[in-house]
Amino acid sequence: MTDAARQFEQDKRLLDRFVRGDARAAEALTAEHLPRCLAQAFRMLGSRTEAEDVAQEAMLRLWRIAPDWRSGEARISTWLYRVTANLATDRLRRRRKSASIDDIAEPADPSPSAEARLMSEDRARALAAALNALPEKQRIAVTLRHVEERGNPEIAEIMALSVEAVESLIARGKRKLRDILAAKASSLNYTDEET
Repeated sequence: MTDAARQFEQDKRLLDRFVRGDARAAEALTAEHLPRCLAQAFRMLGSRTEAEDVAQEAMLRLWRIAPDWRSGEARISTWLYRVTANLATDRLRRRRKSASIDDIAEPADPSPSAEARLMSEDRARALAAALNALPEKQRIAVTLRHVEERGNPEIAEIMALSVEAVESLIARGKRKLRDILAAKASSLNYTDEET
C-alpha cells in the first residue's frame, strides 16, 4: 500500500471516529491537516492572521460535513485544499475591492542580508503580480504544480479537469509567466537561466 493510500485510510478512520464522538480523532486530523491548510492560505494571502482564519474555517467546515462525508468521493487532504483555496480566493477578491495591491503586506523573508532580502522581496512581488495576471485556472494550476509540488493527476482531481487540460493550463501559464518576468529580468537581477 502506498503512503497516499495509507494516509487516505487513516484519515477515513479518524473521521469516522470523530463522528462517533472521539475528540482525539479530531485532534489527530487537525494535527495532520491544519499545518498544510495554514501554509497554503499564507502563501495565497501573505498574512499570517488571515491565513489562520482561513485554515480554521476550512477545518470547521470539515467538522460540520463529517457526518455526511462520502469517503469514496475525495480525499480529506484534497477536499481541504480546495476549501482553503476557495476561502483564500474569496478573501483576495474582497481585498481587491477594498484595497490596492500596495496596501497588502508582503510576508517576511528570513534572508540574512538586507540586500538579498530586498531582492527576494522584489522577486516575490513580481512573481505574485505575474501569477495574479494569469487567468484564474492557469494561476491555480501553476501554483498547485510549482508551489505546492502536487502531481498533475491530483491537480486534475482538485480542479475537476482532465490531466491533459491541467498540463495545457500549466504550460500556457508558465509561458505567460516567463514572458511577464522576462520584461523585468534586469531590474530583478535575473540571469538568463532563471527567466
